[in-house]
Amino acid sequence: MKNIDLPIRYVLAVLIGVFSNIFYWIFSPWTLHSTYWLLSLFFDVILEGNAITFDSVTFALIPACTAATAYLLLSLLVLFTRGISVMTRLKMFVYGSLLILFFNTLRIFILIWVHVTFGKNYFDVLHIVFWNVVSTVAVILIWILLTKHYKVKGIPVYSDVKYLVGLMKE
Repeated sequence: MKNIDLPIRYVLAVLIGVFSNIFYWIFSPWTLHSTYWLLSLFFDVILEGNAITFDSVTFALIPACTAATAYLLLSLLVLFTRGISVMTRLKMFVYGSLLILFFNTLRIFILIWVHVTFGKNYFDVLHIVFWNVVSTVAVILIWILLTKHYKVKGIPVYSDVKYLVGLMKE
């Protein structure tokens, strides 16, 4: 049973996919409170429930603001990559999640500031750019940073497929 970690990793990935709402449950409060904290350093803001009021404009942080799919993608990348120890996987996920939280908090801060400073039209355009481009690029850059830092040689999924093909040839 040399490589029992392969099926365990993929079963965990399926379970995480099925129960992906856990990322909302875990990261929604962190996102809300870190955004409120950052805004409160510079502005007079009010936190009520899941909404932040700034300059008489109320911003509701809906579940999508949590960027749960970014955490899901990170967890799947960590699980689908061969040759990483359990401890390193945990570190990669924790540090990667903290980076995602940091960038997401900064993103929301910028969006709220743009809305109040320049108006809803600028907010809408920037929100689409952040949502469709910047968020994806951020997760990719975080993954690259983590793989460089932890000297990961495996490629998600590909390294496992290559290993399995090698087993079939034996």
